[in-house]
Amino acid sequence: MADHNQTGMLVLGLGRFGGAIATTLDELGHEVLAVDADPKIVQSYAGRLTHVVEADTTDEEALRQVGAADFNCAVVAIGTHIEASILTTTVLLDLGVQTIWAKAISAPHARILERVGATRVVRPEHEMGERVAHLVAGRALNYIEFEDGFALVETKPPARYVGKTLGDAQIRKTHGVTVVCIKSRGQDFSYATADTVIGEEDLLIVAGKTELAERFAACR
Repeated sequence: MADHNQTGMLVLGLGRFGGAIATTLDELGHEVLAVDADPKIVQSYAGRLTHVVEADTTDEEALRQVGAADFNCAVVAIGTHIEASILTTTVLLDLGVQTIWAKAISAPHARILERVGATRVVRPEHEMGERVAHLVAGRALNYIEFEDGFALVETKPPARYVGKTLGDAQIRKTHGVTVVCIKSRGQDFSYATADTVIGEEDLLIVAGKTELAERFAACR
């Protein structure tokens, strides 16, 4: 690994979450160094990842020896062992890794990771649970919520707008959301314009405040 690796990704912890991240990054063409303390897990990924090593991620010298300091970006995917997760994050900071994504399994765990210096903390189970709850409770086909209560929602068009152009439908004025993309049957998503005609089988991607986007998705 070259010093200050700009495109390589360091993934520490190869459970379901870390393994999925490492293999997906590899498929996307990134150079991935995956590290886990369990030799059986390391062996199981030996044929799937180009660079996978066994090491104690809480040991600064061990991580230095495998080249962790050469990476600008790392993912700490250790969730069940909270102490190991926190120690690994602090070791990476001491090694000078600039961007650290860390998995947390609870709100207190997340707060500690943020305080020790993790760049971004994710709670996959919690975040997916919230997302699925929104989908189950409403009519949205897909749902992504960002910070400050803003969301992207995939939905079918309300019947009242079928056959109209987006300009004539005045969806932003009426519902407070913006139709960003539209997908007709058999076609790819394309950017929506005022002249785009809404079809009955179309899929819409709308953006706006979460409450408004969900309310629009519930319209029929």
